[in-house]
Order: sequence, then structure tokens, then C-alpha cells
Amino acid sequence: MSSPKDLRYTKEHEWARVDDDGSVVVGITEHATEALGDIVYVEPPALGAEITEGDEFGSVESVKAVSELYAPLDGKVIELNDQLEDSPELVNEDPYGEGWLIRVAPRDPEQLDELMDAGEYDAFVSEETD
Repeated sequence: MSSPKDLRYTKEHEWARVDDDGSVVVGITEHATEALGDIVYVEPPALGAEITEGDEFGSVESVKAVSELYAPLDGKVIELNDQLEDSPELVNEDPYGEGWLIRVAPRDPEQLDELMDAGEYDAFVSEETD
């Protein structure tokens, strides 16, 4: 499996994408969804919440476990993916598209430069699974 090249990745398996307006969309990777199994509930942060890089900002519940979500950067939550309230399975079905989790107004967009690119993330995942 090859990760999308336009995203940045954390070691906790979140991804981040900068949109044209400068906001950052955050989700979890396909690798994470495969490890979790069928996602049945997403607990997002509150709209307007301040998140801090590396800190928990919510959780996803699957048939196997509850997993915490970790912020890839500092910022303010400006949008939640409301579709996930009724259709959490979107995270499994389309983790890099319709299954995104939150949109953030970044405090320091350069924090994304510290995250892994697709090649680094794919190498990290393959080391982790060996």
C-alpha cells in the first residue's frame, strides 16, 4: 500500500493536508483503519477547541478497541466532519477523502514540515509491521 504523496504523516498514523485556504485537514491513515477494523464511532474535539501537537484531540472506536487521536500540529478546530456522526464507516471506506476528521486553522503551518512525507511514512509502517 502506498500512501498519498500530498499528505504529511505522524508516527501515530494521523495524516494532515494543507488546503488552498491555508487550513489543515486531519484524518487517520489507511494503515490505521486496517489495524483498527470497522470503525463504529468517532469522538471529535469540540468545534473551536485549541489542539496542541502530540496531544490527544479525540478518539475512534472500532469493533476491536478505542484508539486516541493525536494532533499533528497546533491550531484551532474550525470544522468537524459531521458525516461521521451518522456514518463513521466513512473513515474505513475513504480515509483520505470523505473519512477526514477535522479541519484546523494552524498556529504554525511550518510544524507540518516536521512530519513524515509519504515515502518516510511507508518505510515507517513497513518497519513497524516486520
